[in-house]
Amino acid sequence: MNLTGIHHTGLVVSDLDRSIYFYHDLLGLPFAGEPTDWFSGEALDRGVRVPNATLRLCMFWAGPSSRLELLQYRDLSAAMERPHPNNTLGAGHVCLQVDDVRAAKAELEAKGVEFYSDVNVEDVGPLAGWRWVYFPDPDGLSLELVEVAYADEAARSAAADAYLRTRPSLAALQAAR
Repeated sequence: MNLTGIHHTGLVVSDLDRSIYFYHDLLGLPFAGEPTDWFSGEALDRGVRVPNATLRLCMFWAGPSSRLELLQYRDLSAAMERPHPNNTLGAGHVCLQVDDVRAAKAELEAKGVEFYSDVNVEDVGPLAGWRWVYFPDPDGLSLELVEVAYADEAARSAAADAYLRTRPSLAALQAAR
């Protein structure tokens, strides 16, 4: 397999039009694909493993080669009325890289966005050089802004190599399940 990158990240939203206002108008992400009409069919049902799926979607550019896809299903699963907490299996977030996280945070706060905390500054460990902060989208899905002020790639590479040399065997991990 020749992996060349991550084409897109998809998020399920409750109201595509409302989310377009947030991601396009407020965050400033340009369209990579216009909003679709509702569509369905057996191939979609099989492809997303949702019986009788009906959805609409749109895509945004999030940098020169990354896309963010928003999907609205006509019938959202009744299993969850709110997004999973960040420490739940299956939960996720989208991280948007910015040049100046404090300025980006201030700009979004002026537009009414509320953040979970002040900007976090990491100067030790695997995230050394990161300045980051989380905030919710209109559905409460977690988003992150990150500024990478500096990176010690040699130290990170050495730490990854050390992990690979000392990690548990796959057999041991499977036996522990």
